[in-house]
Formats: sequence, C-alpha cells, structure tokens
Amino acid sequence: MKLEPIHSSSAPAAIGPYSQAIKVGNLLFCSGQIPLDPKTMQMVGSNAAEQAEQVLKNLAAVLAAAGGSMAQVARTTIFLVSMSDFAAVNEVYGRHFGDHKPARATVAVKELPKGSLVEIDCIASLS
Repeated sequence: MKLEPIHSSSAPAAIGPYSQAIKVGNLLFCSGQIPLDPKTMQMVGSNAAEQAEQVLKNLAAVLAAAGGSMAQVARTTIFLVSMSDFAAVNEVYGRHFGDHKPARATVAVKELPKGSLVEIDCIASLS
C-alpha cells in the first residue's frame, strides 16, 4: 500500500524529520501533537488543560486535512508530564470527543518537546 504524507497549515509544522500524519489505505496515523500555535509556532497554555485544548485542535486540523474527523479516531495515546494533570486533561479530552470514546492509553513521561505538559497522538479509520 502507498504511504501518503498528510499536511495541514492549520496545525503546527513538524519540528523534526516526521510528517504530521501518514495515510495508509483507510488508516491515518497522526504524529503526536503538542500545544503549538500553528501560526506562531509558540507554546499555548500555562497548564495541562489549556495545553490539551490546543493539542486537540491541532489533531482535529490534521484529521480534517486527510478528510477525517475526531469521530473517526480509533485510538489515542496521551502523554503527560504529571499524572496529577490526568483529571483536567481527561475533562478537555471528553469535551472534544463527546459520545465517541476511542481506545486510549495514558502514560506519564519525564518530559515532552518544548517543555509541553501534554502530547496526544492518534490512529483513525477514514472509511
């Protein structure tokens, strides 16, 4: 199957040698998003909840560029610098996904790019 890179100018440009997402058949593999403003490439938000809002907007933009939406997300991974932010991020996440509940893993990590408090990646089915 052909690997098709996906790019959205409504999401932050990659800050390394990777694509925002790769489409393989009807599957979309979205790279992790951190809370960068796509226009300024500056971090947004002073806490994990505010940062999660931007992260999920960035993911939605990448999904849209591939012709998808949050409703087609099959799985996410949430990376948190502190598990004490779990409840706040979970509330934001729940609002963005509504009744749709993808499979998910949440892990604590020592640090994230650019000092972010949260990063989220996803896999979506575009069929």
